[in-house]
Amino acid sequence: MTETVLGVLGGSGVYDIDGLEDARWTTVETPWGAPSDQLLQGVLDGQRIVFLPRHGRGHPISPTGINARANIDALKRLSVTDLISVASVGSFREELAPGTFVICDQYVDRTNSRERSFFGNGCVAHVSLAHPTCDRLADHVAAAGDDAGLAMVRGGNYLCIEGPQFSTLAESNLFRSWGMDVIGMTAMPEARLAREAELCYLTVAMVTDYDCWHEDHGAVTVDKIIEVLHANADNAHKLVRALAPRVGRRDHPCGKGCDRALDFALITPPDHRDATMQTKLDAVAGRVLG
Repeated sequence: MTETVLGVLGGSGVYDIDGLEDARWTTVETPWGAPSDQLLQGVLDGQRIVFLPRHGRGHPISPTGINARANIDALKRLSVTDLISVASVGSFREELAPGTFVICDQYVDRTNSRERSFFGNGCVAHVSLAHPTCDRLADHVAAAGDDAGLAMVRGGNYLCIEGPQFSTLAESNLFRSWGMDVIGMTAMPEARLAREAELCYLTVAMVTDYDCWHEDHGAVTVDKIIEVLHANADNAHKLVRALAPRVGRRDHPCGKGCDRALDFALITPPDHRDATMQTKLDAVAGRVLG
């Protein structure tokens, strides 16, 4: 039986988790550099929780400045098995109004200045990203959303841009024509790295605005977003409180195969692997590297 450790990556407006027993902020060092902040560990309704504010407490880190490799590695070092990524987004759909939570299951990556993989020269691996999120985790989150009385939609395409600027009107209309549902700046390469680290991963996108395509809402501005952020942050805490008792322990591997993503991904044979690279990969790929 595997102990489930629930990780929570907090997006804009979510900088801590209240109500944790034995709460403590922990400094974690990684071979990929420093994570966004210390990690908050504790227990909620019997469930071990590890929380990391993605932008750091006080929001000093821009989307491009986030060290996603260090963040995922640090969470893995603290034994996280299931990772919920809470992220503020804009909406491309009339029905996905501000305040709605979207359980995303697909991504389109339009970032261009970020490290996208733990692997590289010296140890090459190719993981599958056809279905980048965990259905089992989505079941738990959807049920927890119902328990908490949240406006939640299951399934959605997340368009990730580099930022930090918001979209032009032409871009917003283009992305809508592609069939995107929400737009944000942080889910990639986070989702890629979570898969490489064999974590069960899910993005819960918290809608703050309609981007700039909506004629009745005009351009996106930070002051308008902040008004919704506070309400979304309160609801994010409600979601985590409702989710904690549902995750529990499990006596079998993830049915999605998230926790075995590297089984057939490594292409560099052992006698050709770089020793330094293998050392850096001890947390995220130690299971298969031995």
